[in-house]
Amino acid sequence: MSEIEQSQQTPAAKLNASTDLERFEQGVHGMLAEVGLPVERLFVPVEERRTLVTTLPGVLRRLDSVVLGRSHYISKMIAAATVGLFDAALNYLWDELVSELRRRVAGFDLKYFFDIAAGANTDLRKGLKGEEDLAKLDDAKLLTAALAIGLLTDTGYQRLDHIRFMRNHASAAHPNQVSLTGLDLATWLQICIMEVINTPPDTVTANTGRLLANIKAAALEQAAIEAAAAFFDQLPHERAATLANGLFGLYTDPTRTVIVADNVRILWPKLWPFVTEETRNSFGLRHARASASAETSFATAARELIELVHGSSYLTPEVRAVDMSDALDVLDAAHTGFNNFYNELAPARRVAELAGDQGDVPESIRSRYVRTITGCFLGNGYGVSSAAAFHYEKMLKAFSPGDAGIALRLFMDPPISSVLSSNVGREQWAEVMDILEPKLTSTRDRNLMQAIRGFSGALQQMRLDTRIKKLAASKEP
Repeated sequence: MSEIEQSQQTPAAKLNASTDLERFEQGVHGMLAEVGLPVERLFVPVEERRTLVTTLPGVLRRLDSVVLGRSHYISKMIAAATVGLFDAALNYLWDELVSELRRRVAGFDLKYFFDIAAGANTDLRKGLKGEEDLAKLDDAKLLTAALAIGLLTDTGYQRLDHIRFMRNHASAAHPNQVSLTGLDLATWLQICIMEVINTPPDTVTANTGRLLANIKAAALEQAAIEAAAAFFDQLPHERAATLANGLFGLYTDPTRTVIVADNVRILWPKLWPFVTEETRNSFGLRHARASASAETSFATAARELIELVHGSSYLTPEVRAVDMSDALDVLDAAHTGFNNFYNELAPARRVAELAGDQGDVPESIRSRYVRTITGCFLGNGYGVSSAAAFHYEKMLKAFSPGDAGIALRLFMDPPISSVLSSNVGREQWAEVMDILEPKLTSTRDRNLMQAIRGFSGALQQMRLDTRIKKLAASKEP
């Protein structure tokens, strides 16, 4: 074969010379065996590697030359996969996804993203300043915040969260015996390209980006204020809450300019009518936490915004509410982090102590409390913390009828819906339904429960069912 003919071979054609790979394997096996190391289950079969490399050209054609030129982790993924280390390849694939998602966040509005990602955790927010601080956010929080600001779609979030789950439980990041195929890796790479690298921001996200840039640039003119008010009227509730958190973060930032402060004060009353009660209460809690920790500047700015919209009823000095919020932060971090099954016990016990035997939780934190406890009881798709399960079940059984109504609708949240795609999630959801059903007193809740019980499709698809969506949103006549 001539040099020209050799240069025209595709990667798949070159891989057909499987004897080279087999000789490589034999050499490695011999070296390991010579020193007494195990050689079983070291490389995936050559055929699986061929499947991956054959599929890759079509997948990579979706990327332009600029993106390809900076995709070092994709190169490492392909290199690891070619020699048969698919678990390591999955690690590199995830590294590429995180790298591109961070790049996308940095190109949108970093301060806004940090405000959303940190939420009420002011200690975390203090350490988030520049692009390099994106590494301080764990992968679960990175995905969730990207979803909240519209850099990911609901579907994209669920697909990427599945890859994150596989990365945690089937890659070289942890000991495992999970088998991966070449088609698995090719499909996941394609998802990363479609959902992160090549997907432009949606209209709401693009408009939000322009609004944030205008707020920081100059005093808003009347036409811009009216356009912003019309934009707020079209926002879905969850995106209104996200934007409100972003404006709150801009205003309470000690480095804010006079222009930013004036613009936020103008826009805040126009956005407030579209902000949910849960989000409004969160601002009161953040004020209380700042007051308790003597963060005078933050507390003053927070109170100015709350009073600007006659929201004094949302100010709560209850120390127990602040303590519960802090405890839920710790529990949520343990639940989404590594070694969660071991680490969840202590924070779960703390939350249960604060709730008491009767589930007496301040109203300002109750919705988040219900969501967190129900989410922890459902697990992470891989399992449930057996040590903490007793506390979760105890708190679930102490839910009031109102709490049960909130928990019943949690399948509408993309992170919860994603968990319901797993066997563990489905089994735990059935237990949640059994605990909640006797507590439901309203007609709308009982009708929704009946519809959920009768749903015959995949549980993660319930949130898309027209009838169930209507029942979940309905109010008592």
